[in-house]
Amino acid sequence: MAGGQERILRGRIRSVQATKKITRAKELIAASRIVKAQHRVRAAVPYSEKITEVVRDLAAGGGSTDSPLLAGRDEIRTTAYVAIAADRGLCGGYNAGIQRAAEGEVKADVLAGKAYVVIPVGKKIQRYFRFRGYSIGESFTGFSDNPSIEDAKRISAHVIELFTSGAVDRVELVYTRFISVGTQEIVLRPLVPLTAETVAGGDGKAGSADAPSGDYEFEPDPGTILETLLPSYVEARVYAALLNAAASEHAFSQRAMKAATDNAEELIKNLSRVMNRARQDAITTEIMEIVGGAEALGGEKGAAKARPLHRATNGNEAMSTGGSTP
Repeated sequence: MAGGQERILRGRIRSVQATKKITRAKELIAASRIVKAQHRVRAAVPYSEKITEVVRDLAAGGGSTDSPLLAGRDEIRTTAYVAIAADRGLCGGYNAGIQRAAEGEVKADVLAGKAYVVIPVGKKIQRYFRFRGYSIGESFTGFSDNPSIEDAKRISAHVIELFTSGAVDRVELVYTRFISVGTQEIVLRPLVPLTAETVAGGDGKAGSADAPSGDYEFEPDPGTILETLLPSYVEARVYAALLNAAASEHAFSQRAMKAATDNAEELIKNLSRVMNRARQDAITTEIMEIVGGAEALGGEKGAAKARPLHRATNGNEAMSTGGSTP
C-alpha cells in the first residue's frame, strides 16, 4: 500500500516539475518582452504629445472645420466601447479587469435606456461578450501582444466610419495604461468626437486646455491643417492605447507566471515531504515484517529442536522399563 502511494506521489511530483518548467519559461519570455514593449511605449509618447499639442493649438488658433469628428451630438443615444484585452490567457487578472470595466459601462447604459456596441480587441474579450449575448461589432484579434500602426489604422478607420455614419454618437477606449512593471491601471477615455476635454488627455504628459501655447503661423489655414490631422490624431490615440495594453499584458503575464512557478516549487516541497514520509513508513513496515518473520522463524526452529529430544527421552525410559521386566 505504501509503495503504491509512493509511486503516485512520484508521478505527481514529475507532473508538477514539468509544469514548473513551462511557467518558468513563460515568465522569462514575458520579462524579455516587457523591455521591448516599454521601449515602444516611450518611443510613441513624443509623437502622441506633439500631435495632441498641434491639434490643441490649431483649435485655439481659430481653426474651424466642418469635419464630422468635431461635430458633437446633442443627445448621446449609442456609445461604442473599444475594449482592448489579450488574445491569450495565463496573464492573471488582466482580461478580467477590462471585461469588468467595459461590462460596467454597458450595464450603466442599459439602465439609462441607451444603446451600446462593444468593439472587442482581443480574442478573450470577444468570446466573453459573445458568450453572454452582448451586442458586439467588428472584432480585431491576433496582435494583442505586438500591435502595429497598421492595426491601429484599421481600428481607427472603423470607429471613424461608425461615428461619421451616425451609427454611434460617441466612441470610448477601455484599456490598461502601463505606468511601470509593477503598476498598471484600467482607464476609460473618450476618443471621438474630438472636444477640448478629449484632446487634453493623453498617455504621455497630459495636455491642458489652459496651458500656454506658442504663437504659430499656419500655412495653409488652420482649418485645412486640422481637417488633415484629425484622422492621424485618432490613429495616434488608438496606437498609444494598443502599446500600453500590450506592455500591461506582458507585465501581468510575468507576475502570473512567477506566482505559478513559486506555487509549483512549494507544491513540490510538500509532495516530496509527504513522499519521504510514506517511504519511511514503508521502510519501517518492511523492517518490522522482516523482524517479525525472523522471530517467528526462530521460534519454529526452537520448537522443532525441542520435540525430538523429548521423544528420545521417552524411548530411553521405555527401554529401561522393558529391560527390568522379567
